[in-house]
Amino acid sequence: MERIDHLLPWNNLGCERHLTVFRFGAGERKAYIQASLHADELPGMRCAWELKKRLSELEARGALNGVIELVPVANPLGLGQLLQGSHQGRFEFGSGKNFNRDFVELSEPVAQRLAGRLGDDPHANTRLIRQAMLEVLAGLPAATSPLQGMQRVLLSHACNADIVLDLHCETDAALHMYALPQHWPQWRSLAAQLDVRVGLLAEDSGGSSFDEACSVPWLRLQRRFADAQIPLACMSTTLELGGQADTGRPQAEAYAEGILAFLAEQGLINGDWPAAQHDTCEGMPFEGTELLFAPHPGVVSFLRPVGAWVEKGEPLFEVIDPLSDRVSTVCAGTAGVLFAVERLRYAQPGFWLAKVAGRKPLRHGRLLND
Repeated sequence: MERIDHLLPWNNLGCERHLTVFRFGAGERKAYIQASLHADELPGMRCAWELKKRLSELEARGALNGVIELVPVANPLGLGQLLQGSHQGRFEFGSGKNFNRDFVELSEPVAQRLAGRLGDDPHANTRLIRQAMLEVLAGLPAATSPLQGMQRVLLSHACNADIVLDLHCETDAALHMYALPQHWPQWRSLAAQLDVRVGLLAEDSGGSSFDEACSVPWLRLQRRFADAQIPLACMSTTLELGGQADTGRPQAEAYAEGILAFLAEQGLINGDWPAAQHDTCEGMPFEGTELLFAPHPGVVSFLRPVGAWVEKGEPLFEVIDPLSDRVSTVCAGTAGVLFAVERLRYAQPGFWLAKVAGRKPLRHGRLLND
């Protein structure tokens, strides 16, 4: 195991922040795994520790067929952001920016570098594109904030990987994942290993999140240079490991073993690994996700558990105003998987309370609700 410590820029006087990468194995193929880019989403960090121990064992046995890079703490900036005892790890306090938005878009500068150089050899094209991505990132002007510097370090480690797993969670949720629709056939086995309840598929969700900053450039380059043989060489996903409270040891161990079994299936790890114990979930268009809101303030009672299939018109939650005795029942507007609900049980205007993944597109344009 190699430990790589990156000093982040623009630290306050008298202190330093580092981003640490653990590198296991050697070889041409590479997987990259990071956790807690949203710093208050800790199930991934707990899982990453289990992965770190297991990868050390596998490396010592000579069982790794490639490089696996692991970043257990992808956001040291957000770890210390507390407000009156409540962890606030999704947005940077200083700028208000979401830590998982506005990663560098690589396809345009890479296309400018490689115009006229891509041909019929997909392996040669992959090498050229990955090298150009690294050169683009290295050639950017100096970072003007700690957040920008941190994002560039993360992307520089992930952009040349074959497989990228960005481990997140919701406030209260069943396991679900985001990916390109073109990659869903390959992700189905990981979904079955982990008992993921739904895959949310889109080519561009808007906002340049980390997973799409890794995978979408390949799709754009493939379409721009249609005469060249350009594979979608980076399979990248945001994997939502349930809810924020799901940091138990059995869960973390199970998630880690499922991820390792998937990497073995992809040829990065040797040995016999157990087959998936769960059925593969359905991949749904991310445009088909319905966000449900309360019609007025009040205390919320959910009527269906996360992970359940719900029908259109089925009651999902009640909103109760105990002063006026007003009670409103909010029903699903589409059939699908109730994959996430809000942790807070007091309804306020403008805040979603439940998300249902349906089969029919409902939304267009920017799909991320930040």
